[in-house]
Amino acid sequence: MNDSQKLDPREISDLDKIVHSPTRLKIMLVLMSVEEADFTFISNAAELTRGNLSANLSKLEDAGYVKIEKKFIERVPKTIISITPSGEKALEEYSNLLGPILDALRK
Repeated sequence: MNDSQKLDPREISDLDKIVHSPTRLKIMLVLMSVEEADFTFISNAAELTRGNLSANLSKLEDAGYVKIEKKFIERVPKTIISITPSGEKALEEYSNLLGPILDALRK
């Protein structure tokens, strides 16, 4: 959509439904701000319950947007999550599609 085009509500259908979920969007935004994060950090930063975070991380992992690793840090098991290049691209494309829609609404 460019400045000369009118808002077309059908464009919202082009948004990635995996990213468009508010919960998954919060998770991805947290991960964009760090190189990697453990499960507890993301849960606290995104204000999500462990169950909700776990279910949504599974969806993001299935889409190839995050990588989940089990590690031992000082003999303590940790779940470490990072955003993948595909996840970064999906978030960028989401922003590129949603930005002009929101801009058109402000006019």
